Parts: sequence; C-alpha cells; structure tokens
Amino acid sequence: MNRTEKAELIETLQSTFNASTTVVVAHQVGMTVAESSDLRQKMRGAGASLKVTKNRIAKLALKGTRYDDLDSIFSGPTIVGTSEDPVVAAKILVDYAKGNSKITIIGGSMDGKTLDKSGVEALAKMPSLVELRGKLVGLIQAPAAKITRVVQAPAGKMARLIKAREDQLQQGS
Repeated sequence: MNRTEKAELIETLQSTFNASTTVVVAHQVGMTVAESSDLRQKMRGAGASLKVTKNRIAKLALKGTRYDDLDSIFSGPTIVGTSEDPVVAAKILVDYAKGNSKITIIGGSMDGKTLDKSGVEALAKMPSLVELRGKLVGLIQAPAAKITRVVQAPAGKMARLIKAREDQLQQGS
C-alpha cells in the first residue's frame, strides 16, 4: 500500500469515526471468511458497519476525532464496529461474541466517553432508538384507545339496557 492509498484509507476511517455515535473495538482471532461475512451482514442490516484495519492506520484515523482516547486499546488483531445509533454496534457485536469464542470485546466509546468491556456490554442491553420509538408510539396511542373505550362504554350500556327491556316486554306479552 502506497502513501496515497494509506492517506485515503485514514481519511475514510476518520470520516466513519466522525459520523458514528458509538465505536466498539474487539479482538478477532481465527474467524473464517463465512463468519466474517455473516457478522458484516448482521451489522449492515442493522445500520452499523464493521471494519478490519491495521492498528497503526486506526490510531492515525482516531487523531482529531472525539474517539482519540481509544488508541491505547488498538493492539492485536482488532475489528471496529461503528454505528450512528448509540447501541446497535454494541448490541450486535456483544451478541455475536456470546455465540462465537473467536471474538472478544475489548472496549469502545459512545460520543467520546470511553467504555471498558463491561460498559460496552451494559450499552448492548439498552434498547435501540428504533425500539424506543416503538415504545413511545405505543405510549402515545394507549391513552387514545382508552378514551375511545370510555366514550363508547355508556352507549354500549344503553344499547344493552334497551335490548334487555325490549326482551322483557316481549316475554310479558
């Protein structure tokens, strides 16, 4: 790789870091191409990305970003998961690491706040933005449904009362 290619790679990685809310760093040892492709596909499907890069290039790309403090954890065979959603990258990588011993979560950062392994795992347990939006919509719609039931209840009771009186009158005649 010549200097121009390295500079382009650093610039691309730096723009990825700047666009991301969360960065998760993990070690990967002995992953097959199929496993790597599967993980990349899961990350892409959730709106996150996965990069395998040389540590030296990653450290250079971190300079000038809010993730500058992460350079100390870049050692060994690393992969980097990034996402705009604060929890997606952590959620997918932690879940994948539970089922695959070839990946070990090292640490990460959310909006410049450095996280250790347990911090990344705690982040992975939180609901994603999509899940939170769904819950919020459900909370907003619940009162409207309750109001509809309350408003319709008296009319239903009145209809049942009239029907009962009609039945009573028909039996009496």
